[in-house]
Amino acid sequence: MNYVHIIAVLAIFQFLYFGIMVGRARGKYEVAAPATSGHEIFDRAFRIQINTLEQLVCFLPALLLAAVYWPATTIAAIGAVYLVGRFLYASSYMKDPAKRGPGFALSILPTFVLLGAAGWGAAIG
Repeated sequence: MNYVHIIAVLAIFQFLYFGIMVGRARGKYEVAAPATSGHEIFDRAFRIQINTLEQLVCFLPALLLAAVYWPATTIAAIGAVYLVGRFLYASSYMKDPAKRGPGFALSILPTFVLLGAAGWGAAIG
């Protein structure tokens, strides 16, 4: 289970890192709080953070529930794909939001797999 917990902790750190990106962009592009838009690069960083938060709401419970029923190393590996996907999503979105698709897919698909694994595991006991 330690591997799964490491992935969960890394996902939270990743989210916090994306928050730091927003803070830096807010300062650099002079987007005063509480504004949530104002400069295109700030807007991109903010959308990365918010989309990641939206993903975490499903990813973390799915990860932890799936680990109850399936081998931790397998579940952690699926979770690692999510982390890579989120970084790819962020990198692509900052460069060109139209090219965020592969990173989004690499983060949403593992979430669906984990959710399915958790549901299946619960159903078969």
